[in-house]
Amino acid sequence: MALLKPEDGPLLVASHNRGKIWEIRELFEPFGFEVTSAKDKGLDDPEETGDTFEANAEIKARAAQEATGLAALSDDSGICVEALGGDPGIYSARWGGPERDFAMAMRNIEEKLQAAGATTPERRRATFVAVLCLALPSGEVHFYRGEVDGTLVWPPRGELGFGYDPMFLPDGLEKTFGEMMSAEKHAWKPGQPDALSHRARAFQKFSAEALGVS
Repeated sequence: MALLKPEDGPLLVASHNRGKIWEIRELFEPFGFEVTSAKDKGLDDPEETGDTFEANAEIKARAAQEATGLAALSDDSGICVEALGGDPGIYSARWGGPERDFAMAMRNIEEKLQAAGATTPERRRATFVAVLCLALPSGEVHFYRGEVDGTLVWPPRGELGFGYDPMFLPDGLEKTFGEMMSAEKHAWKPGQPDALSHRARAFQKFSAEALGVS
């Protein structure tokens, strides 16, 4: 049985990140939900004190659900770089400073890769991770994790997407996420088995359990 139905009322995306809100709204489009966001509601961002993607996703989802009474879906995501011991990981947004300057964040990663001698593709492996957390008015929480592997390129390529997308080349493809329109980046619709992006892979699991649609 589906955990969520459109007739239950609006779903709150627990985020102020315009890119995330846009992508999640787009993924929800086939399902007929009214989607609002923490940004739309003027909610404050909770302090993310967790040490995993799941913990931080739960903090955001629970805070938004408790503030509004609505079912809330959060996303905690980041890029994990092998040569940097998994950094920046859960701190991916913070590497851009208070202004979330991802051009600076990408430069920071590249400088650290150069310092580590990671100049060949096999030394520049990375994984994009997204964890969705659904917090329901009943108090239940559910988690959905998606990952995609790839290589970091320099200089960044493309002005589409957001965050580290221009630096991330997914395995088997010739375009970075920053060179893809969102539909190409997700590469998934209901009834299709293979999602591409980390967020779409997490959403595919979410839709199967929470929406009852595979």
